[in-house]
Amino acid sequence: MRPAHVALAVLVAALWGINFTVVEIGLGHFPPLLFSALRFLVAALPAVFLVGRPKVAWRWLVSVGLALGVAKFGLLFVGMSAGMPAGLSSLVLQIQAVFTAAVAFAFLGERPSRIRLTGMLVALSGIVVAAIDEGTSGPLGAFALVIAAAACWGVSNVLTRKAAPPDALNFMVWVSTVPVLPLLALSLLLEGPTRDLDALRALDWQGAATVLYAAWITTVLGFGAWGWLLNRHPATTVAPFSLLVPVFGMTSATLFLNETITPLRCCATALLMGGVGLTSLTGLRGRGVGSGRATATGPAHDGETGAAGEATAPVTAGAESAGADAGASETVLQRP
Repeated sequence: MRPAHVALAVLVAALWGINFTVVEIGLGHFPPLLFSALRFLVAALPAVFLVGRPKVAWRWLVSVGLALGVAKFGLLFVGMSAGMPAGLSSLVLQIQAVFTAAVAFAFLGERPSRIRLTGMLVALSGIVVAAIDEGTSGPLGAFALVIAAAACWGVSNVLTRKAAPPDALNFMVWVSTVPVLPLLALSLLLEGPTRDLDALRALDWQGAATVLYAAWITTVLGFGAWGWLLNRHPATTVAPFSLLVPVFGMTSATLFLNETITPLRCCATALLMGGVGLTSLTGLRGRGVGSGRATATGPAHDGETGAAGEATAPVTAGAESAGADAGASETVLQRP
């Protein structure tokens, strides 16, 4: 890769990682489900009028929108609102690579190699260490919600792979239209209209900035740049840069939110990232859907960041919504 392209890949990883801190700040202004709904609404409008008509069937847009936008980001934002630290969230979400491989095995018949299985076990051991660390300092229920969000991300990765979108930005913008109404309905039902209206009435520049960052910077700009890189370089060259997302996520949370990095958390980071690296960047045995073709998808996810057997970095929104879905022999990493 050219130095400018390397710099762009690192920049995208930084934007997705910082998004977790932005989401944490935004959750101080909005109820979590309302915040997620606003993030997708702003990501979809006015971009939906600029990217052209959908290039995949609506059944895929709806299924990915529900799995990624409603389930994954809804659970992530609720978990962070319940006390899951932003930096730790950026790390724990990477277990989605393990869930992606498991779902692909169950529903697509893709058999992981021994190296990938080893990576999954190493990553799971990192999650156990992180859970022990969180159990001594924070709510395990919030931790479990983020794990559930990662599982939903794995489902959405496989659905994205089956959809095989030819245009990452077009796909993400149209996917962003799906979660808005369900998330608003859930917010009204679970968070209450009074709380939602109070948050909207109290909207200030900081709250608005968090929504704009999660929607436009991590989703539109982030996924657009990631897809541009995947169109010019092999997925195996681009995908490893997504492993920088937790580095930026934990660093920004330490700098701006005063989150502490304990020795146990450092150990969990090493295990989880090493395991995810093995799980994500080694080949699959067996045939994959869409082999020989590179596409790019995502949500940041919020941090704002594909499918098993491909490399993605993602969405969504926020990354939140967290990626890039590319190539038939790698695994996906998406951002919130």
